[in-house]
Amino acid sequence: MSESWIQSSAKILDRMKELEGSKEMDRLDHVRFMCFMIGALHRSLLGWARWVNNPSVMARFSAEELEEMNRNLSKFTRSFIEYDLEVTHKGVEKEPKTEARAEGTLGEETAHLYI
Repeated sequence: MSESWIQSSAKILDRMKELEGSKEMDRLDHVRFMCFMIGALHRSLLGWARWVNNPSVMARFSAEELEEMNRNLSKFTRSFIEYDLEVTHKGVEKEPKTEARAEGTLGEETAHLYI
């Protein structure tokens, strides 16, 4: 599985570079590219979850390697969530006013994080 994973990941990166180099992208092209990137992230996160939840895989890594993974994932996750908040604030500002939003209760039902 790992060899084919590496090959398909390299193809994804090549496609991203190709799309990043596109000169003339309209709004729909940007949305399509975002969907592609989110799909790539989703695929990668599922792979990480499989590895991290498999003790026989994680036992192959040294404490230093695991520490480096934690450091990099923490930095990436923090950056992504900070950007997510920034874009979400912009999106909320663009939403039409509703009664729930005016009362400040919009989104409360999804505010839970399960660990």
